[in-house]
Amino acid sequence: ETPTTPSLVNLWCRQQRASRKHHRRRSSSGADQITHGSNGRTTNGHLTKFVTYPDNLNLYDIYYFIFVPTLCYELNFPRSSRIRKRFLFRRFLESLLLLQLILALAQQWIVPIMENSLKPFQEMNFPAMLERLLKLAVPNILIWLLAFYWFFHSTLNTFAELLRFADREFYRDWWNADTVQYFWQNWNIPVHRWCLRHLYKPLVASGMSKGKACVMVFLLSAFFHEYLVSVPLKMFRVWAFFGMLAQVPFAFVIDNIFRNRYNNLGNMAVWISLIIGQPLAILMYYHDYYIINYGTPRTL
Repeated sequence: ETPTTPSLVNLWCRQQRASRKHHRRRSSSGADQITHGSNGRTTNGHLTKFVTYPDNLNLYDIYYFIFVPTLCYELNFPRSSRIRKRFLFRRFLESLLLLQLILALAQQWIVPIMENSLKPFQEMNFPAMLERLLKLAVPNILIWLLAFYWFFHSTLNTFAELLRFADREFYRDWWNADTVQYFWQNWNIPVHRWCLRHLYKPLVASGMSKGKACVMVFLLSAFFHEYLVSVPLKMFRVWAFFGMLAQVPFAFVIDNIFRNRYNNLGNMAVWISLIIGQPLAILMYYHDYYIINYGTPRTL
């Protein structure tokens, strides 16, 4: 039987990753992926010093972990043999240029749309609210994609190259996600690995079911999403919290009920939630922030 179209997209990427499942990532022992010669050198020819506890308790190790692009601590991180200057220059230049582009698009495109949306939201004019929402969806998804590339590819690779950090799997092909669950597992690998290692697996090991452990992970994620929005804006709302928490039933319905009937629905649901869900949250937060700080919206 011929596979469906979403399964063919970037199939090589998933096959390559599946073929490497038998290879374990370098653990805290640090020696499971390195073959040593009699002279103490690794097989690629450069010296590697393996650290054991308590030799890791020093300022160098602490600050290296702070700046390296990972959230999971290991005694021996995978390291590259040298800094590639051309690669580093390209990623650094991308970081600077993309940041300026993102700020310019937000100022010239996003801000005017949000200002024009205040009055419809105040009057609960649903046709006008929908029109503003759809107008905001286009620049929002464009800026979100640019910001994703800027942070996860350009910026994290810049830090990784400077620190010779060899684990560059900061994201996978989330844009091909055929389930909502696949998107959340692959769009932000550092955070996903932290949640898996420090929250999900300990909860399952303590006797909690996988479903409840998954809900706890999303509950913590929802709290931090709301925290990162509420503290800078100096106001407490629950839009980000409930938006993240709603992903649990949303993923269950899409991945387990409707996807059995419609093969392409999973990927469609992921992109619709990105295109529509984020602008809606932005408009609600902007409206509440303006009302709290400036009063009734002016007539536009």
